[in-house]
Amino acid sequence: MAEVKVVPPRARVPDSEKITINLGFVDLGQIDLLVQDGFYSNRTDFIRTAIRNQLERHGEEVRKSVRRKQLDLGLSRIDRAELEAVKAAGDTLELQVLGLLSIADDVSPELARETIMSLRVLGALHASAAVKAALADRMR
Repeated sequence: MAEVKVVPPRARVPDSEKITINLGFVDLGQIDLLVQDGFYSNRTDFIRTAIRNQLERHGEEVRKSVRRKQLDLGLSRIDRAELEAVKAAGDTLELQVLGLLSIADDVSPELARETIMSLRVLGALHASAAVKAALADRMR
């Protein structure tokens, strides 16, 4: 009988982060009216559209700020092998990300502290609770 090789599924990086907002009743009612009249498929569609319109409106300011602050834009992922290479080279990292920074589960809190000297994330940081705690004093 042939052996079947089981390949574990690759970890999926989420493409969004859930946020919570509070809206006044009148604003919420107006959104519901637009949804009811078919302008938007649901409340989330309206809110995402409004946010995208505002980001587009301020796009040039965002681009200038990203350049000025030297931020890495998009999705960044760091794993144990990368941090071990940084450590072996005697280097440290100053991470600045606009988007998502994901620190892999194979990174120990000790390795993170030894190699990440500062951390600034505008967006979302996905890391174990232990790694987040180890880097708490280095987050700006």
